[in-house]
Amino acid sequence: MEPFLSKFFPKVYVKMKEDTKVSNYCKFNSQLLTSFTSSLYVAGLVASIFASPITKAYGRKPSIIIAGLAFLAGSAFGGAALNIYMLILGRLLLGVGVGFANQSVPLYLSEMAPPKYRGAFNNSFQLSVGIGFLTATLTNVATEKIKGGWGWRLSLATAALPASILTLGALLLPETANSLIQRSGNSSTTTISNDLLHEAKLTLQRVRGTTDVDAEFNDLINASSTISKTNNNSFYQILQRKHRPQLIMSFFIPFFQQVTGINVISFYAPILFRTIGFGESASLLSAVMTGVVGIGSTFISMLVVDKFGRRSLFIFGGVQMLICQIAVGIVMATQLGDHGGIKNVYAYLVLVLICVYVAGFGLSWGPLGWLVPSEIFQLEIRSAGQSITVAVNFVFTFIIAQTFLAMLCCFKAGIFFFFGGWVLVMTGFIYFFLPETKSIPLEKMDQIWRDHWFWSKIVG
Repeated sequence: MEPFLSKFFPKVYVKMKEDTKVSNYCKFNSQLLTSFTSSLYVAGLVASIFASPITKAYGRKPSIIIAGLAFLAGSAFGGAALNIYMLILGRLLLGVGVGFANQSVPLYLSEMAPPKYRGAFNNSFQLSVGIGFLTATLTNVATEKIKGGWGWRLSLATAALPASILTLGALLLPETANSLIQRSGNSSTTTISNDLLHEAKLTLQRVRGTTDVDAEFNDLINASSTISKTNNNSFYQILQRKHRPQLIMSFFIPFFQQVTGINVISFYAPILFRTIGFGESASLLSAVMTGVVGIGSTFISMLVVDKFGRRSLFIFGGVQMLICQIAVGIVMATQLGDHGGIKNVYAYLVLVLICVYVAGFGLSWGPLGWLVPSEIFQLEIRSAGQSITVAVNFVFTFIIAQTFLAMLCCFKAGIFFFFGGWVLVMTGFIYFFLPETKSIPLEKMDQIWRDHWFWSKIVG
């Protein structure tokens, strides 16, 4: 929004409105603007590291509550910001919320879901992120129309509404049976341990809708007993040779998720659409379109992921994204110069291609980038594995967010070929190295690595 830019980023505002000599690709190149965007992910990275021991020692539920409270504080500072320091402080607090939520919510969903439907349940995480993205964009569209230039305050402050729902809702949630059993093994007294085990069985009966849960409950008990006989440090555990595949996946899957280039679209869609000639309102409405497409494709992914499996969706979505990245790069390289705009027909073609690209991401790397890491870790390394996944995700989200506007200025249309190359690499990685995980109980997930043509040579 222009009043927001003029108040907090006046140099960007002047460059956008008055400087006719600067390249189309460089109008928004500001380290202060990218620092505002990416500061959330630095805070999220640090928070995810602290979230791991809290999630393991006290359960998934307290971490979700901490996330909600951090979101509430961040929205308050953002909406009331008087200067850039308050604005970035609010952004940092939102980052703490994202760090705790991304660490605990996928674990909660995977542990609560029946194995047969775990993919659909866990994909609801990415679906909800997409709904949040669309809601935020619609909020921007509505508040941008407010006269007086204070619409951005309302936009930032309304983050308190979903934060309140998250916080109050988490208070009503039961703890997962996996977490209760794990904590019972670390309990200092037999009485507390028995109470936790009893609560775990009741929780399992309640979420499964039947009293016949003895087989699953005993599997969880046996898995927890195995853990208690080994080193209790999950970060030490995950470095062992038998967990090498999971460790590698916990790094490469979130890394590849970021170098798809999706956050270029998520963070800077309005800026990107303004670069190709759309106005302020048209840019926001175009971002709404991509949000709708993302939600629709993620919902489709929820319906089919447990039928077709993870690998096929990864590969199909990767090919779709690759074709769109190359096509957008060609159109922008041939039709958009350093100055002036491009013909409407090409601008709308870019919009359509980006929507198809977002659909490919929503079908594959968006939801599956969270689903697969959350389900491949055994109980003893689950908290550490999820923390590594979230931390790597934040590191590369920060790098992309901090460098994209400079890369756009430097690479120009070549930025899309850059990300397209990574999509090609990651699709090949999935084809050769990721085994299928659909319908496999979490406590028996280690078997897939022993049966894989490559990982069996490492884990035995």
